[in-house]
Amino acid sequence: MTAEEILKDPKQLSGELRLKILGLYHQANAGHIGCSLSCIDLMIAVLFVQKSVDDTFILSKGHAAAALYACLNTLGEITDEELATFYLDGTTLPAHPAPRQYKSIPFATGSLGHGLPIATGIAHAAKVADDATYSFTLLSDGETNEGTTWEAAHYAIQNQLDNLIMLIDKNGLQGFGSTDKVLGETASVEKWKAIGFETVEVDGHDIVAIARAISELKEHKNGLPKAIIANTVKGKGVSYMENKLEWHYLPMNKDQYEQATLEVKERYLNELTNA
Repeated sequence: MTAEEILKDPKQLSGELRLKILGLYHQANAGHIGCSLSCIDLMIAVLFVQKSVDDTFILSKGHAAAALYACLNTLGEITDEELATFYLDGTTLPAHPAPRQYKSIPFATGSLGHGLPIATGIAHAAKVADDATYSFTLLSDGETNEGTTWEAAHYAIQNQLDNLIMLIDKNGLQGFGSTDKVLGETASVEKWKAIGFETVEVDGHDIVAIARAISELKEHKNGLPKAIIANTVKGKGVSYMENKLEWHYLPMNKDQYEQATLEVKERYLNELTNA
C-alpha cells in the first residue's frame, strides 16, 4: 500500500497489523500485548507514511517489539519465515529488538530511557554532516520518568536539533501503576514546551492526524527539537485489554486470543462474526 492509500483507509492496515501482533504473541505465549496495541498506529504513521529510506527510527519502548516486527514484515524487510521464529531460541526477533541483520533495527532497545539519547546522537550527527534526514524515536510515557531522557532532551535543545522527532505513547500506564501516580505527570505538553521542545498533542490512534502533525513539524526549521504527545489506550482494539494494567504482562489463552481476533476484525476490518 502507498502512503496515500493508507491515509484514505487507515483502519485497514491498523486492523491487519493488530491481527499480526496478536498472532505473534499467541504463538509465543508471551506478554507485552497491550503496549504493542497502544503504539501500532504511531508506527504506521511514521514507518509507512512519513519516514524516508534514509531516516532513522528507534523504538525506545522495546517491549513493543512485536509491533515493530509486524510493520517490518508488512514492509518486506522481515520475511514470513523469519517472523515465525519470534521469541524462539536462536531467533533474530527476540522479545526486545536486537541489532542483527535488519537495517531498520540499528540498536538494541528495551532497557528503557535510552531511545531518546540514541536518536539525539543520530540527529546531531546528521546536522554535523549537513544531512537532511530525520531521526524518529518512539517512547513510552513511563520513560519520561528516566533521567537519561531528560539529559538527552536538554542536549537536543542546546544543539538545536530540529531534525529530531520524538513521539510519546501516552497510554497512562507503566510497570505497576498509572504514570501520574508513580512519579507524577512527566509526559505533558506543558513540560515539554517549557523546556524548549516544539510540542503538539494528538490522538495517538488517528493515523491521519499523526501523519499530518509530523509533516507540519518537518516544515519548521526553527532550531527546536520536536515532540508529539500521543494520547493512546493500552490494549487498543481489544475490549478486555483496554486500559488494563495486567495486559502489560499477561499472555492470552486460546479463548482470549479468539475473542481478541474477532473484535479486531469487527472493529477495524468490518468483518461481522457470530461471536
